[in-house]
Amino acid sequence: QVQLVESGGGLVQAGGSLRLSCVASGNIFSRNYMGWYRQAPGNQRELVARMSTTGITNNGDSVKGRFTISREYAKNTVYLQMNNLKPEDTSVYYCNVQNWGGEDEYWGQGTQVTVSS
Repeated sequence: QVQLVESGGGLVQAGGSLRLSCVASGNIFSRNYMGWYRQAPGNQRELVARMSTTGITNNGDSVKGRFTISREYAKNTVYLQMNNLKPEDTSVYYCNVQNWGGEDEYWGQGTQVTVSS
């Protein structure tokens, strides 16, 4: 059984920074993408950034050069460094891990990020 636990969310003023962390436990896929999605009320869940086992990174349109994803593979941990935060970044951020082909995935419970103006 796989469990993903997120941390690092909170309230920050516009222009500030946060770093999100996600730690996976259990038998995750040997080849995978691990990363972050976000979903605000009334909106569809969207990709923020993800990174493969080999280090390939995919960024969603919302990143716009302000966010950086990184992984510590031995610890099954993924981070999201968020800089120059904007009010429109306010959302619940969810950790996700997918197998290489995308057929199977797991989700964390999410961590709230609120950016005030």
